[in-house]
Amino acid sequence: MKKQENSRNVGLSMKRIICYIVLIILSVACLIPFYMLFINATRAHVDIQRGFSVIPGKFLMTNISNVLNNSTILIVRGMINSLIISSLTVILSVYFSAMTAYAVHAYEFKLKNFVFNFILLIMTIPAQVSALGFIKEMNMMNLKDSFIPLIIPAIAAPACFFFMKQYMESSIPLEIVEAARIDGSNELHTFNWVIMPMMKPALAVQAIFGFVATWNNYFTPALILTSAEKKTLPLWIAYIRSADFTKFDMGQLYMMIAFSIFPVIIIYLILSKFIVQGVTLGGVKG
Repeated sequence: MKKQENSRNVGLSMKRIICYIVLIILSVACLIPFYMLFINATRAHVDIQRGFSVIPGKFLMTNISNVLNNSTILIVRGMINSLIISSLTVILSVYFSAMTAYAVHAYEFKLKNFVFNFILLIMTIPAQVSALGFIKEMNMMNLKDSFIPLIIPAIAAPACFFFMKQYMESSIPLEIVEAARIDGSNELHTFNWVIMPMMKPALAVQAIFGFVATWNNYFTPALILTSAEKKTLPLWIAYIRSADFTKFDMGQLYMMIAFSIFPVIIIYLILSKFIVQGVTLGGVKG
């Protein structure tokens, strides 16, 4: 028996070692492009043209200063615009998607299944199909070159709704809602102070996905925004990509791309703890 247990332990240890080795290799492969990006962001244009270097350069502050003081490409203004649009979009879409999912989950009404399936059907329609009609409607409403068409329509997020609905079915029993009603809590209070705190992991996941998707969104802002003061960061990066690299400062270009990554990393670091808490909670319940 001891020999069998020892052999099982050895086999389990070997599997863990192999898994760790594979994960380390994959992690290194994923981090290499980021490392190259940040290294080139510290180098001068002439040094970058000579080839890649493992050692960081001495032009970090110079590249940052060139990016911040560039009067032709408004990177800082683009970051502020992207941050405003992404933050408001995430807050509104996550909150109202959770509210819609709560209504479908907690209430029994006619056409409930139809409403659920209809929302899922909308999820299958690509944005490019309705782009022409959307632009015409924004022109009629005099909302062209405005942040409103990029924020308000994003409240209707079918994918976010579906994720919230599935999370509620697996983690929030209806007995909790009934208990809150018995205690005299109204529906809005129940949703805001009982349901929402229990959905922190789901909210964090969708906040990360929604922020990244909105931050990197190029298609809709390119159709709506025209003035330089209102362009988002992906529009400026696309403008830089279309420029002549032989005449453009590559160190400044890499620094701009690094600037575009920092907010996404910060958002993930802030919200990742809620994801870990949710996974731990689910493991304990299981």
